[in-house]
Amino acid sequence: MISKDKLIEQSASSASYEPPISSRGKHRMYIGMAPGAGKTYRMLQEAHKLRTQGIDVVIGLLETHGRQETAEVAEELETLPLLKIQQDNTTLTEMDTDAVLARQPQLVLVDELAHTNVSGLPREKRYQDVEIILAAGINVFSTVNIQHLESLNDLVAKITGVVVRERIPDRLLDEADEVVIVDVTPETIKERLIEGKIYAPEKIEQSLQNFFQRRNLVALRELALREVADNLEQAAESLTPSDRYCSVHERVLVCVSTYANSSQLLRRGARLASQMRSRLYALYVAHPERFLTKDESLYIEMCKQFCQQFGGEFLRVTSSNTPKAIADTAFKYHITQVVLGQSQKSRWQLLLRGSTVQQLTRYLTDVDLHIIATQKSRS
Repeated sequence: MISKDKLIEQSASSASYEPPISSRGKHRMYIGMAPGAGKTYRMLQEAHKLRTQGIDVVIGLLETHGRQETAEVAEELETLPLLKIQQDNTTLTEMDTDAVLARQPQLVLVDELAHTNVSGLPREKRYQDVEIILAAGINVFSTVNIQHLESLNDLVAKITGVVVRERIPDRLLDEADEVVIVDVTPETIKERLIEGKIYAPEKIEQSLQNFFQRRNLVALRELALREVADNLEQAAESLTPSDRYCSVHERVLVCVSTYANSSQLLRRGARLASQMRSRLYALYVAHPERFLTKDESLYIEMCKQFCQQFGGEFLRVTSSNTPKAIADTAFKYHITQVVLGQSQKSRWQLLLRGSTVQQLTRYLTDVDLHIIATQKSRS
């Protein structure tokens, strides 16, 4: 288990538990790529471990969907009564948030975070009930599938052909104290579906031909892993230098100059970033004692626009030590790949002062350098 302000896990975790340090409860989210990944089962298992440690755990809302194994693991845990709502001739049930607040457990389990409540209740969505519970100082374990994230709605529809109606805002993932990825292979999901462990028998074949196609499951799995990895990196960017982390994603930095080859370098860097599905940055190091001509200034501006067209971020720093400035920028932005052109210096200059590449290799020990052969000509 990776210990940070935000915890992200892909395999087994200990069921470690920390009481809230403030009046607000802590929120642990269990995220899966699809129904049947095992989120609810995993949540219940870890709740059992906490119960043996003396933690007061209750089930606020559990959706077993007729899965016997899930129902069995929940038997020994206290389940709070549900709120019953009469609509026409049908009795519907929802989590009784008031009952949770009155019971005041240390930890409450809430399944299917993206669920839409029955109309007429004080809050439209289940996640809003969870926010009320957290505000009361009660810790919450919840479950959700990756396709329910608001920002991924259009992408999921494009991948699977299914428009997900029940969604949660992305901020819930950002605000969660812990995020646990319950990761299984697409083959495991399909086996569970065929064995009747996800849906009723009459729904199996239709599910296999639609949402549960292997290509969909592979894409959803990648989405889940990538989304939570992005979330971890965003949280880690606020760490102090002494707490630096190993970057989860590749990040490409292209070093541009007033030489005409910079556009070539940007294209090469953009291709590299695209292949690695990584972030792209471009850096221009301005010497404090050198003033650019009008043409040179226009060229640097063109490089900036070129970088932004590729979806990258353009950076400009001032320094008399170019290799050190590149290294400092690479450290600040967690760069893993640096792209720069072949040295424009003469052999005598290289002999006397050394090349930028030689100096960079001394500064950067965990970064790959890509040296692109170019012609020696100014813009």
